[in-house]
Amino acid sequence: MLSTDYTPGAPNWLDLGTPDVDASVAYYREVFGWDFVSAGPEAGGYGMFRIADRTVAGIGPNNEPGVTAAAWEPFFQTADADATTKSVEQAGGGVRFSAMEVFDLGRMAAYADPTGARFCVWQPGANKGLDVVNEPGTLYWTELFTTDAPAALAFYRSVFDWRTEDSGMPGGVYTLVSPAGGGESDAHGGVMQLDEQMLAAGAGPHWLPYFAVADCDATLARAVSAGGTIRVPATDVPEVGRFAQVVDTQGAAFGVITPPASAG
Repeated sequence: MLSTDYTPGAPNWLDLGTPDVDASVAYYREVFGWDFVSAGPEAGGYGMFRIADRTVAGIGPNNEPGVTAAAWEPFFQTADADATTKSVEQAGGGVRFSAMEVFDLGRMAAYADPTGARFCVWQPGANKGLDVVNEPGTLYWTELFTTDAPAALAFYRSVFDWRTEDSGMPGGVYTLVSPAGGGESDAHGGVMQLDEQMLAAGAGPHWLPYFAVADCDATLARAVSAGGTIRVPATDVPEVGRFAQVVDTQGAAFGVITPPASAG
């Protein structure tokens, strides 16, 4: 499971890029009760979502050329963003922008995997990562939907040395991923093939964050009332919990999950 004891290859940050920051802030305040704190005028509109003064995610305007749609994007820990960039290139991924300094907070770089899913890395400086995970309203899981699961898994194993383990699911295979040296209990995400329904709806390869919630159905109702649409209705999975997927008012997809009581 996720932890704030960040290790190489594990998720340590999460960003929402959106064409309308104010609308997105209003939406997630309604759904999760998040506060928004600007990073200051020099940050170009970027800021943080917080719960009780603890950062749970970042948000900013879409500034990347050619990117207009809203999307959540995970960051994975690296000790050396430049070395990771070389690994991404060697493994067949795309470099959207090379490693750059973010004030004294750390260094980041942005990529696309060989199937087109976008992600970033964060090399910590003063900012070590998210302040809290696994609690209600915070990041709990990351999931990759891809058009070529074997190719995607080979890529991420090459770049991050992830440990992978297949887990059976109705109609397909779900692969758990965890940092190098970790086991199933250290898994921070999963990889699955995009199904025909999602492809027909226009979904391409992407990473999807799941946020822990105390009541999946109540959160789903708030997400819809605030203007979002249901992508996957509330569903129970034994030993996993009750989860749903939503598309927010700006088009970004995310999941919510109420873990089983034993997970806490």
